[in-house]
Amino acid sequence: MVLAEGAEFHKPSIEEFFPPALLFEGTPFEVDRIMLIRILMTVLLAAFFLIALRRPKLVPRGVQNLGELALDFVRVNIAEDVLGKQNGRRFLPLLTTFFFLIWAANLSGVIPLLNMPATARIGLPLVLAVVAYLAFNYAGIKAQGAGQYFKSNLFPPGVPKPLYILVTPIEFASTFIIRPGTLMIRLMANMLAGHMTLVLFFSAAWFLMFQAGNFLLAPVGAVSLLMGLVFTIFELLVQFLQAYIFTLLTAVYIDGALHAEH
Repeated sequence: MVLAEGAEFHKPSIEEFFPPALLFEGTPFEVDRIMLIRILMTVLLAAFFLIALRRPKLVPRGVQNLGELALDFVRVNIAEDVLGKQNGRRFLPLLTTFFFLIWAANLSGVIPLLNMPATARIGLPLVLAVVAYLAFNYAGIKAQGAGQYFKSNLFPPGVPKPLYILVTPIEFASTFIIRPGTLMIRLMANMLAGHMTLVLFFSAAWFLMFQAGNFLLAPVGAVSLLMGLVFTIFELLVQFLQAYIFTLLTAVYIDGALHAEH
């Protein structure tokens, strides 16, 4: 297939996730495009809830109604459903923050002019996973006491004592290493893969329709564009689900830490 002279398709690269610094280059406070997106989405999220709930009325209307519906979704479907009413309300601020911060950061991947999920680079997922890790360990130690908490996790009852040689390292890795690791990697990997796929579809469509210089490739470009639009809808679903799954698993880990295994 003959292409126009100089036409070359540039496939998406992992380098997109490491843009040049915009502010404070070479310092611990270095800010690049992705960090600016994180700050922007955090500010917009905080502004939404401040506006929605700054003057609550007995009968909610407008933005307040939307804000309360959003909070009730996390309270009913995650916090109280997993932890019960008392503990659900206790950990509701943390779980609500997780859900909406992750969802907002994910949504930046399909917002025009931003076009980059703020969770697709390891920093934010790592911080969130560390906070979740501290939360469920704090909950377990406070509820059971440090000795009973680690005993119930590392030495599950009903196991023959010689098998603890095998079981205890597995339980340690599962509870204290794999849990936060999977929270972090699942979120980052899904957002990174989704962004790369969208960029591939749309950049291929642009190249085939406008840069390749061969009209026979234009229909293929149109198909690529259509697939990009379809995958955008799918990505919106994935963005919501990743926020939900991260928050739900955090609640499950907290609930497990609160109750000693019998």
